Amino acid sequence: MAEEIKTGVWKFGDDIDTDQIIATQYLVNPDIHDMSRYAMEIPKPNFASSVKTGDVIVGGKNFGCGSSREQAPLVLKTLGVTTILALSFARIFYRNCINLGIRPYEISTAEYDWMKDQSEVILHPEKSYIQVEDQVIPLKPFPPFVEKILSAGGLIAHVINQYNSQEK
Repeated sequence: MAEEIKTGVWKFGDDIDTDQIIATQYLVNPDIHDMSRYAMEIPKPNFASSVKTGDVIVGGKNFGCGSSREQAPLVLKTLGVTTILALSFARIFYRNCINLGIRPYEISTAEYDWMKDQSEVILHPEKSYIQVEDQVIPLKPFPPFVEKILSAGGLIAHVINQYNSQEK
């Protein structure tokens, strides 16, 4: 993992649901890369064509609410999003993020307010903080078993790693 990552911020408000992350009509597409072209089409039409690998999503309350479809965090991961900061997450979306290797962190209202859409931040994943101009936002470390899943790139990769290490 990189020690320091300069990255951009995509800021969203409260109650961004899974239909806003990836609208229902695109779920019939069997190609996740093609499906990803429509990510966040409703709240930010230019998101999918402009997001860069490593960019951070910042959300308000209840980020990822709605249905439990795994495609919502998967299209974000496919576009290169590896970190989501939000005031709160819908529980199933939070778990789906971990299962797919996306780091979901809860932040405070003040920390949310410091973030500006399209601003640059410095992410320090190994030191568990993000720097926004002169403000430092601590990121609560995950429990060791969750960190193993995230470090492997998701639950399936973690299980494969565990299986392969037992085979030796």
